[in-house]
Amino acid sequence: MNILIVYAHPEPQSMNGAMYRTAIAHLSAAGHQVKTSDLYAMRFDPVSNRENFNSVHDPAFFKQQLEEIHATEVGGFANEINAEQEKVEWCDLMIWQFPLWWFAIPAILKGWVDRVFAMGRFYKHGHFYETGLFSGKKAMLSLTTGGPADHYLKAGFNGDLDGILMPVHRGIFEFTGFTVLQPQVIYGPVRQSPEELSATLENWKHRLEQIFDERPVTIGAY
Repeated sequence: MNILIVYAHPEPQSMNGAMYRTAIAHLSAAGHQVKTSDLYAMRFDPVSNRENFNSVHDPAFFKQQLEEIHATEVGGFANEINAEQEKVEWCDLMIWQFPLWWFAIPAILKGWVDRVFAMGRFYKHGHFYETGLFSGKKAMLSLTTGGPADHYLKAGFNGDLDGILMPVHRGIFEFTGFTVLQPQVIYGPVRQSPEELSATLENWKHRLEQIFDERPVTIGAY
């Protein structure tokens, strides 16, 4: 299978870095084709503007969605954006590896979505959700949190993680046609012992061995 891993953490020695490297090594050893986008290492610019494009639809007024539609029609995306779009189009499974910052994905990852998930190419009229252009593909989040697990329950300190992740699961993945796998969540890795972190990585390997046999979750019900 073809797998894209998008990684958004500035420290390679972090738990996110370990999860990222473990996934690459384990999936590749299992015979899968793996491509990556290490956004910090790439120095990916998250600012969305005319630099997204080599083409111009309206030089007088910048409306991003209209420029995206035009670029889709004429092959006008900037080379770095087109390369990322091709990775998403190529994969059967997309994994995002990141830390949960301020109840959201890091800005560099959100900016990657803003620039790469273009109207016309990734979604368009009549192609949303069940009829999305990426129907048949799967996506999952693999993330770390700052707090312990009981902070992310419905009655917990921060509220339920389901609701926190809804904008990504529903508003990005399902909106463009992806089916969603249950997120891989590492709660408070800074509070875990080396032995616990090692066991976490082993559990990640075990899950990855069976990842294509998993059934998608119903959003709001995992």
